Amino acid sequence: MARAPVLAAGGIVLRRQATPLIAVVRLRKRNEWVLPKGKLDDGETPRAAAEREVLEETGHEVSVHEFLGTLVYDSGGRYKVVHYWRMEAGDEQAYELMYDIKAVDWLPLDEALERLSRDHERAFLENVGPIALKAAALSGASRQKAAKPATRRPRRTVTPPPSVSEPTTVPEPAQLDAPVAQEEPLSTTEAAEPALSPAAAEAELPPSFAPDIEPVVIEAHRPRRNFIDRVRDWLRRAA
Repeated sequence: MARAPVLAAGGIVLRRQATPLIAVVRLRKRNEWVLPKGKLDDGETPRAAAEREVLEETGHEVSVHEFLGTLVYDSGGRYKVVHYWRMEAGDEQAYELMYDIKAVDWLPLDEALERLSRDHERAFLENVGPIALKAAALSGASRQKAAKPATRRPRRTVTPPPSVSEPTTVPEPAQLDAPVAQEEPLSTTEAAEPALSPAAAEAELPPSFAPDIEPVVIEAHRPRRNFIDRVRDWLRRAA
């Protein structure tokens, strides 16, 4: 009956320098130089296990980035399946190394390949190492670009042409606010009196419209005389 494979996870751990460095660790029991990795705990995801194992074996806190691949090999009659992520570590070691690790070293890619003790890990790093270095360089360039303040160009103010339906000149406030003159209604007294005398009315009319007979003027304000007063006047004039 086939035995279940051992599930493990680890990282290709880089430190940023002029020449990026890769972490390799030395096992205390076998005195071998290997890539940092370890078995999954119960209920642990491969990514979480990879970050935990790298912290324990290198003593560095890391940021986890792209998944790089899976390495499968025979280990004591059982298959061991190891998932690897690209990781970046700070310059300073934060924690003591776990007891199983005797030492940690940071080397350029070519020297790390020579230092590794196992052929299958050397072949794996030879394939994914350049990919990890290129990804780290691209991410570093994008961070520098994002950190650089953007230079703002001055805005150009464009004055729109006047609308065809709107006047190009604005009237003065006095013209806008000037009240509209209205004709005052005539009072009752003014309406009863003639507006013009007969001579003035005739002068206002054009020659072709002048009346042939003078109009009879009625004095509206003179009180009417009764019949007795008129008889007295007639008798007075007759005497």
